[in-house]
Order: sequence, then structure tokens, then C-alpha cells
Amino acid sequence: MLAYITGLVNQELLLRNEYLAAENRILKAQIKGRLLLSEAEKTSLAEIAHRLGRQALEDVAAAAQPDTILGWYQKLIANKFAGSKDRRRVGRPRVDAKIERLVVQMAKENPSWGYDRIVGAMANLGHQLSDQTVGNILRRHNLLPALKRKQAIRWSDFIRSHLDVLAGTDFFTVEVLTLKGLVTYYVLFFIHLESRRICLAGMTPHPDQEWMEQQARTVTMEEWGFLRDCRYLLHDRDAKFCPAFR
Repeated sequence: MLAYITGLVNQELLLRNEYLAAENRILKAQIKGRLLLSEAEKTSLAEIAHRLGRQALEDVAAAAQPDTILGWYQKLIANKFAGSKDRRRVGRPRVDAKIERLVVQMAKENPSWGYDRIVGAMANLGHQLSDQTVGNILRRHNLLPALKRKQAIRWSDFIRSHLDVLAGTDFFTVEVLTLKGLVTYYVLFFIHLESRRICLAGMTPHPDQEWMEQQARTVTMEEWGFLRDCRYLLHDRDAKFCPAFR
């Protein structure tokens, strides 16, 4: 009796499967164009298809090719372990914007610093970066490597990075009323760019070479000269800044 009942059930299942397969073929023939399935529908079909097996799937699959449906299952498994749904961006996450600005600032203010030097400086501040990360940041901001950056440094960047050792000098004139009438006096001044301190070096109606040499000796005295801690002096092409002064 048990064998008889089991046989009837198996026979009924075979007939159901045969009917569904025939119905699927008819429906597929009626559909024009590609059948669009949602992700949930693909997942449902993929799970059943995996248990059914490829050989049986060839007889009943109508929504897509068997390989395609089984491919959905492989993608389902891959997504389960990829963790990609938790990532907002492709690849490694970008560094914090504050850290990126600091790297760019270091590169601009120190043209001779290479990737390793910047990595070390950032490590001293508690930020662990790799050479590759620093290189990527500089490329995003169109900054050249150290050697080329040093050769191609902009004038504004040079001044900004040397403010503490950079001074400027120039003349302004004062009209002085004397017994001989108005006489133009030339006043030589110096300015330290970082502190904005001013030094009025001297004034004369005749800033000749001898006078200019004396002003140069005074401001560069080792003990208390105004330029004792400076490395660079900016001035224009005025002939009064003679070779002996320079």
C-alpha cells in the first residue's frame, strides 16, 4: 500500500513538473523582449536552481539561461562575504580632509621634502600614512615630486616658506627744506617679512656706492645687525643697489 501511494505521489509530481515546464515554454514564447526581474526574484530563482541542479534546470528554466541563473547564485554567495554593502566607495577609503590639507601644506611650504620626509613628519603628528598615499594626495592637487617641485616652485610659495629668513629693502624720499631750498633725501629702510619689523637704516641726499657699502656693513653686523638672522634680501633693480652693496 505504501509503495502504491508513493508511486501515485511521484507520478503526480512528474505530471506537475511536466505541466509547469510546458506552461513556461508557452509563456516564454508569448513574451516579447527581455524579461526583467527584480533582485529579490533573481535571488529566489537562484536558490531553487542551485538545489535543482543544472541538468534539471535546462528542462524547466524559462526566465533565463541555466548558466545565467546559476551565475545569480554565485553572485549571491559572493555578496554575502564581500562586505561591499558596507562600503560607500570603491577601493580604499580616502584619508580625512584635514590630513590631506596638512600633507598639501607641507609639500608646498617645503619643496625639497620627498614622500618619505612628509610621511615621517605626519607620523610625528600622530598620522600614519604610506608613501603611496602621500603620492596620491599630491597628484590629486597637481603637485610634482620633490625634485621637480623644487625646480618649479612658485614665487609666492618660496616667499611663504622663507618668511622667517627673508627681508626686503627699498627707498622712499622726503623733501627737506634747507637754506638752499627743498632738497630730496633718500631714506633706506629694511623690513623683516615674517615679523613686519622695520629698520630705518639711514638717509642721505647722495646714496652713492660708499654710503651704500656702509649701510650694508651696519645691517649685517654679527651681533646686532638687522639682517643678522636673514638669508635672503629682496630689492628692485634700482642702480643704487650697486654690486658692492649686493
